[in-house]
Amino acid sequence: MKVVLQRVRSASVSVNGEKVAGIERGYLLLLGIAAGDTTEQAKRMAQQITKARLFPDAEGKMQSSILDIQGEILVVSQFTLLADFAKGNRPSFHQAAKPEMAKPLCDFFVEELSQVLGRKIPTGVFGADMQVQLVNDGPVTIVFE
Repeated sequence: MKVVLQRVRSASVSVNGEKVAGIERGYLLLLGIAAGDTTEQAKRMAQQITKARLFPDAEGKMQSSILDIQGEILVVSQFTLLADFAKGNRPSFHQAAKPEMAKPLCDFFVEELSQVLGRKIPTGVFGADMQVQLVNDGPVTIVFE
């Protein structure tokens, strides 16, 4: 499982030119599910992300978590995070989980985040061709594996 976290001032995702989800201050999470990933890994990842102190305090030090600032999270599934270029210039996605395994685990991850934050977590559309817009804050971009 790989998550690219971007601290954002705002983010949204559209499908076929129609906005399907958006947030203000918080995190845009790009989520890649690998074959063999488990619900236990997803639960740990959700806990780590919600506890990470990536928002500045009055002195500009990263001291506050998404919980502390009551920020929002937008999750977008993205199997391309698991691209492998070991055999040439064209990516292989053999490490990515098949959709029938990845979607339930993605949904589980989103539900875990929702339980920790105490509110619904907006998402992109699993498997769709999506357009993502964001205003990166910092910029702060962290990779969790």
